[in-house]
Amino acid sequence: MKQIPLAIGPEPARTFENFLPGANGEALAHLLALAPGAPPVYLWGPAGSGKTHLLHALVERAAAHGQQAAWFSATTPAPWTTTGDRDWLVIDDAHALDAAQQQAAFALFVDATTRGAGVIAAGSVPPVDLDVREDLRTRLGWGHVFALAPLGEAEVRAALRREADRRGTFLTDEVMDYLLTRFARDLKHLMAQLDRLDEFSLASKRAITVPLLKQMLAEEGAP
Repeated sequence: MKQIPLAIGPEPARTFENFLPGANGEALAHLLALAPGAPPVYLWGPAGSGKTHLLHALVERAAAHGQQAAWFSATTPAPWTTTGDRDWLVIDDAHALDAAQQQAAFALFVDATTRGAGVIAAGSVPPVDLDVREDLRTRLGWGHVFALAPLGEAEVRAALRREADRRGTFLTDEVMDYLLTRFARDLKHLMAQLDRLDEFSLASKRAITVPLLKQMLAEEGAP
């Protein structure tokens, strides 16, 4: 019988300080200087490029300055409501909004910009390619638009190493090589694999090695 490991602790907050910009330095610099009332910002890129991390980072910084944000995404059922004193409107997964969510997003966008609140949104495609109602699409593309690129291999390795160090776990180069050749290289997916591997290591009372990783995948029936 395997030991059930204790929870390692909460996931670290996604902040500007622990964001690895890679090729996305321009977007990061712009968001660091962003304040309510500025033109809206739209971030787009593939999964793992850091869109949601940057949205969370902006909300974290806003809270540190006594500001409030209203967060909505494709997983937030419509109708969307918020108090009128929010300093930021944040919309994630704009590409996946259904008709009711699009209507709500448009109404909140107009309200936010009328009040001088900041608006930041993210999606997997540029505004021109969003399959949403025209009035929302044009507003999402009205301000500053940044295309985000996934991290390069060296940066992904650095991120995995940093997270492993935070957990008090040692990742050998061989384990990282196996992770990077076996799984999709977007950071979100790789962090999820690291979380699974860390828990499996604790339950097995064995160090993280390639054989342990292969055993975990075999027991979980991974293809």
